[in-house]
Amino acid sequence: MKTADFDYNLPEELIAQEPAPDRDGCRMLVMDRTTGALEDRIFRDIKDYLRPGDLVVANETRVLPARLLGAKRGSGGTAEVFLLQEVIDREPKTNQSAMWEVLVKPGRRLKTGAVVDFCDAAGQVALSAEIIDFINREGEDNKGQRLARLTTPLPSLDEALHTIGKTPLPPYIKNYAGDMEMYQTVYSKREGSAAAPTAGLHFTPELIEEIKAMGVSWMTVELEVGLGTFRIVDEENAEDHQIHTEFYTVSEAVVEAIEKTKAAGGRVIAVGTTSVRSLESAWSKEEGRLLPRDREATSLYILPGYHFNVVDCMVTNFHVPKSTLMMLVSAFSSRENIMVAYQHAIDERYRLLSFGDAMFMH
Repeated sequence: MKTADFDYNLPEELIAQEPAPDRDGCRMLVMDRTTGALEDRIFRDIKDYLRPGDLVVANETRVLPARLLGAKRGSGGTAEVFLLQEVIDREPKTNQSAMWEVLVKPGRRLKTGAVVDFCDAAGQVALSAEIIDFINREGEDNKGQRLARLTTPLPSLDEALHTIGKTPLPPYIKNYAGDMEMYQTVYSKREGSAAAPTAGLHFTPELIEEIKAMGVSWMTVELEVGLGTFRIVDEENAEDHQIHTEFYTVSEAVVEAIEKTKAAGGRVIAVGTTSVRSLESAWSKEEGRLLPRDREATSLYILPGYHFNVVDCMVTNFHVPKSTLMMLVSAFSSRENIMVAYQHAIDERYRLLSFGDAMFMH
């Protein structure tokens, strides 16, 4: 299976640089995952494709103010530290100290022992990041990945991050200056992600209530989204790629709701690839059923040929070429159907990627 099989020509002018004025007013390409048949709709029309007894499952994670801009202690040179995920098994966490996996810029000047200070508006140091180690490959740059110890003189790291941190946007969104809350889902809860589960950005509180009033259930899981989700696969053969590890939670209540839904003939509709990976990761091959999971690690890599055990329908956005997300949606239908659908979206001038339009696969 060649990575090039999941490539397509992404017109730069179709990369959405801001969200739709109304979350549920964006366009939605509806695809029959079996036949590949396509319909052009508006996102709020998703109600037409849901049935009483269905269950919608969304990822409730919230994006951290994970982008930190500061200066290297000693030289004063500018430096950027991007929080990826917290490391909970390296040393005890306190209110004012914790270990994190991070991305750093410039990587070559931020070696082990370097310290970056981040100041508040008054010029006082609110947070410091000490580089502890390289990640995975000792002594190699490894694309700027580091292990860092964060410390703050403020009462808590949470307060420090909200004092000096910025909500990160994908690098292909260049100059967005609007409401950063538009890069959070309306149902987001605990901050734990480096990127938004963007398929959920299209839901409004009103639309969720309308869906529930139809007799469709709504539940949430949590997957802490990492930047690896969006990375282009470098390997020539897709199977050779090592997917990133993320942490996810599927509650007992969600497991019970899914079992009840399936037993009654309803469908499970996953909002976004992160919800898909959470639910499919929670499936136990040994027991042949879904099991509750509490912040467990997953590196589930879904390629064409994968058998979906839980998810019946999917809400998703349009994804970066040659990404693991292109491979996942191709597995949910077929590579041929996805390539036709993406070409249709391009021909019809859909808005693509994180702030772009939606796709519903049923």
